[in-house]
Amino acid sequence: MDLSFVSLWIVAAVVIVLIWLFNSIFVIKEWERGVILRLGRMLPEPKGPGLQLVLYPIDKLTRISLRIETLDVPSQDVITRDNVSVKVNAVCYFRVVDANLALSQVQNYLYATSQLAQTNLRSVVGQFELDEILSEREKVNSKLQLILDQDTEPWGIKVTKVEVKQVDIPEQMQRAIAKQAEAERERRAKVIHADGEFEASAKLADAAAVLQRQPASIQLRYLQTLTEIGVEKNTTVVFPVPVDILAQWMKANGGNR
Repeated sequence: MDLSFVSLWIVAAVVIVLIWLFNSIFVIKEWERGVILRLGRMLPEPKGPGLQLVLYPIDKLTRISLRIETLDVPSQDVITRDNVSVKVNAVCYFRVVDANLALSQVQNYLYATSQLAQTNLRSVVGQFELDEILSEREKVNSKLQLILDQDTEPWGIKVTKVEVKQVDIPEQMQRAIAKQAEAERERRAKVIHADGEFEASAKLADAAAVLQRQPASIQLRYLQTLTEIGVEKNTTVVFPVPVDILAQWMKANGGNR
């Protein structure tokens, strides 16, 4: 009877030890850190990766992932600085750099970062005009990332990157932007055409100056023109006559009359 009672205690002790070991041994992955609460007090250093032994039930271990988290910021209604209503959504990348702060300073760092990203997206985008949001996207992203990183630093979180994904513009504003782009294209075409006319007139002025210094070159130009016409085998021959000869002829006929 005594032996069976002792054996029962031994079995109970073994079961208790196995249960204790089951609740005290943890395997922490490479990208995780284990924050230890010992009787409600947080140990200064979290447990690293590998096999870790904690003192159950005195110690309580909480796993914190150090990998980069991807946070999809929902579409937000924003009024830009030039009073245009747009819908903007974004994506935020962040990671935990201090597991102890992420657990002790905020109840749910994922939810808190999400709400903070939404409010900052509305406030930051509202500081820019529509043209700046569309053409200077990197400037908006940098400012968002800087503000979020400063606000989440006390939580042990590092915001690595923020990207504005899509900007939805009202249909009326889209038509106005299309008209503006069309007008800009027409303006550029007119400027290019005017520049071409200016360059052509400058070249013609240079050619006229050369012909004025060398009058014989005009005759050579006449002959070259006739040669080009003859190569095409045209039945009509255009013979250039100097204007001064026509003027003298008309003057002579007028004197005879």
